[in-house]
Amino acid sequence: MKIFLDTANLEEIARGLDLGIVDGVTTNPTLIAKEGRPMEEQIRAICEMVEGDVSAEVVSTTAAEMIEEGRRLAQIHPRVVVKVPLTPDGIKATSRLSKEGIRLNVTLCFSPAQALLAAKAGAYIVSPFIGRLDDISADGLELIRTIVRIYANYGFKTQVLAASVRSPMHVVEAAKAGAQIATLPLKVLEAMFLHPLTDKGLAQFLRDWERAFQEVGARG
Repeated sequence: MKIFLDTANLEEIARGLDLGIVDGVTTNPTLIAKEGRPMEEQIRAICEMVEGDVSAEVVSTTAAEMIEEGRRLAQIHPRVVVKVPLTPDGIKATSRLSKEGIRLNVTLCFSPAQALLAAKAGAYIVSPFIGRLDDISADGLELIRTIVRIYANYGFKTQVLAASVRSPMHVVEAAKAGAQIATLPLKVLEAMFLHPLTDKGLAQFLRDWERAFQEVGARG
């Protein structure tokens, strides 16, 4: 499974990249707006840091406008994946832009039917929002499992990206369900390292080492 960071903050991206396990970045207009910098500048800066895919989302709502905006975003950097919403206009734009060789991340997916439409339109990535479904007592992870099964049935190449990830267990369950990518906030990535037995075991190893060193010194 690829791990993407869901952020537009350069410091967070640098911290994630320093771990050596981050494969890409997803952004959206909300995340970009928090950084107080023009979208194109921020996306370009992210692309210069990251070696993998960087999703940049359109803010247009009509197909014609999404197509034009998508072309502009794709020109920022070869790593850019243009992100469009899973609406009729978004699917129209996906169909047109994918035929031009532009990679599309179709976002705000909440049902298998929507995911099927995204794949039919030639999406490079589809982004089901599992946390938001859990918030309304639906099963976000079952959505991942169903999409993966549908895509396997028909040989669709569209990658399934688990979005709206809230915890390490979301990541683990999405991986078990077959999602090719999970995008997560830095705090969730850092939480994946945590386990009390790891801390306890490390503390014990260090105590044993210190005791053994002291015993050797005493004998000398």
